[in-house]
Amino acid sequence: MKVFLDTEFTGLHQGTTLVSIGMVDENGQKFYAEITDYDETQIDEWLKVNVIDNLYAEEYINDKCKKARIISADNKIPNPDMPKGRTSINNIDKEWIVLCKFKELKQHMEAFFSQYDIVEIWSDCLAYDWVLFNEIFGHAFNIPKNVYYIPFDICTLMKIKGIDPDINREAYALDGEDIPNDVCKHNALWDARIIRMCYERLMKI
Repeated sequence: MKVFLDTEFTGLHQGTTLVSIGMVDENGQKFYAEITDYDETQIDEWLKVNVIDNLYAEEYINDKCKKARIISADNKIPNPDMPKGRTSINNIDKEWIVLCKFKELKQHMEAFFSQYDIVEIWSDCLAYDWVLFNEIFGHAFNIPKNVYYIPFDICTLMKIKGIDPDINREAYALDGEDIPNDVCKHNALWDARIIRMCYERLMKI
């Protein structure tokens, strides 16, 4: 199963901390988590406006979110099989929404990945994303056994397919279609969805 990954974090530098992570698999099942103990001292004005202001898990879980257009709040039920923590799952689309501390994220990720036999991770300019992904599990050797240890980058795929890797991702993914009302650039789940759409279009070339 290919799983398309994106993360948001507190800056392009060593010592950055994870703010959120979004994943979408080939079938459209989504996982989205926000971290409550990221380093707030690293947040600058750009991050506040473009990343922090696009977080919504707490309000979604409290069933108050008007911004949560990425996922439907209809028929939302608690999932008794999820580990302890503030978690919600949409019963129809199996969309996992998690709000937790960084050290608690590992158990939610393991629960999500446990449904697959083999997972192949795809991302976009994933140098920071992959380091942070591995850090969730404490060490690269500790990632779930069913997750392939080599990640793949749509930037490389674009280069191979003769597409400029600096192309606007939404423009390429949507291919002339109108941008949906749920667009939320620099939200990890939205960006993971865009990565998936880019991959699907690239594979048709």
